[in-house]
Amino acid sequence: MEDVVQQVGALGPLAMAAIKALILLVVGWTVAGIVSGFVRRRVNARPEIDNTLGNFAASIVRWVILLIVLVAVLSLFGIEATSLVAMMGAATLAIGLALQGTLSDLAAGFMLILFRPYKLGQFVDIGGTSGTVKDLNLFVTELVTPDNVQIIVPNGQAWGAVITNFSHHETRRVDLVFGIDYGDDADRAMQIILDQAAADGRVKTDPEPWVRVTNLGDSSVDITARLWCDAADYWELKFGMTKAVKEAFDRDGVSIPYPHTVEIHKDA
Repeated sequence: MEDVVQQVGALGPLAMAAIKALILLVVGWTVAGIVSGFVRRRVNARPEIDNTLGNFAASIVRWVILLIVLVAVLSLFGIEATSLVAMMGAATLAIGLALQGTLSDLAAGFMLILFRPYKLGQFVDIGGTSGTVKDLNLFVTELVTPDNVQIIVPNGQAWGAVITNFSHHETRRVDLVFGIDYGDDADRAMQIILDQAAADGRVKTDPEPWVRVTNLGDSSVDITARLWCDAADYWELKFGMTKAVKEAFDRDGVSIPYPHTVEIHKDA
């Protein structure tokens, strides 16, 4: 009986340490979220700093606080900070081998922030994966596709991939190709396209619109239009000009060829 009492008494301090550790973890997790959110808001409030840096700084603060909490929790179980550092030093090689992918993502995260190939809110293609940058933290880049699908790209893969940033420049060029019948007047068709471009306020005059006959196809004369606009207007201008030119061609009698199927029947 005395042995049982002694065992229960020995478990008492351990149970108290576990309860304290749980409370410390909950409080630390909450504080990390509050402080990182505060850092993000303060950094993003400065107009000369874009939101990408604010999110990254908040991510660093969060992980530092959580690391401090982890050290404090281990100290509750008798593991001192100096002992923890010694243990971590002895296990550096094993940790490095086990977490080499994570460490690579961490290093790549710093490189992405340093060289800034993309920022929050920009539409990019990373190694064949396209989407709008929603978040960039220590380990991953979060993209959102136009149909609202979340894509998580490890920073190590992002840094080592070809990055195409569609939003980096303020202006973009819209290339449109219109096919007309060989019997139609190409000069008239080109003037119609120029008139529609001039009527659209999104089309810039510098550089001025460029319209040329670029190909003689099997069944059509292809006319290419190159129009410059603000990057934010790219898709709406592309869709709008396609519709406007088609309607203008219809009004002016310019035909757009389409494939025909010819059936040959042999008499029995």
